[in-house]
Amino acid sequence: MTDAALSPAFRQRMASGRALPVLAVCAVLIAVWYAGAVGLNAGVVEQRSPGLDALDFAKAAWALDRPLLPAPHQILWELKTSVFDARLGSARNLLTHVGVTLSSTLAGFLCGVALGAALGVGLVGSRALDKALTPWLVASQTIPILAIAPIVVTALGAVGLKGLIPKAIISAYLCFFPVAIGMAKGLASPDAAQSDLMRTYAATGAQTLLKLRLPASLPFLFASLKVAVAAALVGAIVAELPTGAQSGLGARLLAGSYYGNTLQLWAALIAASVAAAGLVGAVTLVERVVLGRTGARP
Repeated sequence: MTDAALSPAFRQRMASGRALPVLAVCAVLIAVWYAGAVGLNAGVVEQRSPGLDALDFAKAAWALDRPLLPAPHQILWELKTSVFDARLGSARNLLTHVGVTLSSTLAGFLCGVALGAALGVGLVGSRALDKALTPWLVASQTIPILAIAPIVVTALGAVGLKGLIPKAIISAYLCFFPVAIGMAKGLASPDAAQSDLMRTYAATGAQTLLKLRLPASLPFLFASLKVAVAAALVGAIVAELPTGAQSGLGARLLAGSYYGNTLQLWAALIAASVAAAGLVGAVTLVERVVLGRTGARP
């Protein structure tokens, strides 16, 4: 055991019961994963190397070049190879594809947030607009993104809009709805007593919005932003599938599926998960700073 592992802080975290359950769940998941890799890859191993004992059979199942289900150590090795061994900026480097997808994600996220926030203000400010738009907003989210993405990409490509713009539009389409609903819910959250107090001070509608409704909406808004940024990443990846793009996580997934390279598929999925976690973490960090400075959180 290292000094860090024996440190009082480490022992305190273990004793508090927070670290041990997480480690136990991770250990169980890894064990199930390895067992599942043996089960799913059994047919291939039996065809290539019949008559192996149990241990050699498991080792062979965990060492296939193109397994049906890669073992965790194979995915880690693929990540190491595609991130650290490949030249940054080349098509073989996974970070290059992550950067391409993130650029579309952030562009779509910013557009979706702007549209969603404007719609949220409009829904709260106008009862007629609320009744007219809300059913259409809900209906827009019932259309499967896999069905609408090729239509959008093809239509925009016909008028010369290719590359970043179609992917950003699809990302914005996925993320504007939670922002609009969260913003509207937050703006409507002040109770009647607070609204009456603003009227007592002869506050105008704009002053009530800026001084009361907007600060009250921030916790709701940031909760929806965490959902929206993850949805924007999904939209960017889905938008890359029908474009025939050569770069981006969607293109990486499509190439891995086409050539049966499951290691590449899983590495791209892990990269997408890490990117989504990073984006949500960045929104959480901004939330803590903004809510702390506005007094919405002590």
